Amino acid sequence: MSIENTGTAGIAKSDEQWRSELTPEQYAVCRCSATERAFTGQYWNHKVAGTYLCVACHAPLFLSVDKYDSGSGWPSYTRPVKAEAVSEHEDTDHGMRRVEVKCAACASHLGHVFPDGPAPTGLRYCINSAALGFVPEPSG
Repeated sequence: MSIENTGTAGIAKSDEQWRSELTPEQYAVCRCSATERAFTGQYWNHKVAGTYLCVACHAPLFLSVDKYDSGSGWPSYTRPVKAEAVSEHEDTDHGMRRVEVKCAACASHLGHVFPDGPAPTGLRYCINSAALGFVPEPSG
């Protein structure tokens, strides 16, 4: 897994704007790289068909068809909706070496990606529910 996709955040807002648009938990996760507790987020066990969006800028990030139960307590996906939807950055905080995942449109922290996921990608995008919104598929 390489860290090549660095993305370009095209949405610039002041700290005051972010604070006014996001809940305190969303702000802590998206703008301060906090992590919600496992098994507490709105989407960790969510099984509705649709698209998961960035809660901060509403950019499409992940599809429900790529979501799976990793047992980690956070929503997990095998891939983003498209490679350009997220950016990846080396994260050495907390004495660990990980790959941080951010929204490519607004640079909000989403979570991390690990090389221990299922086929077809072998990746596990472990994402905070607080960083996500959701749009269900239209019922037919």
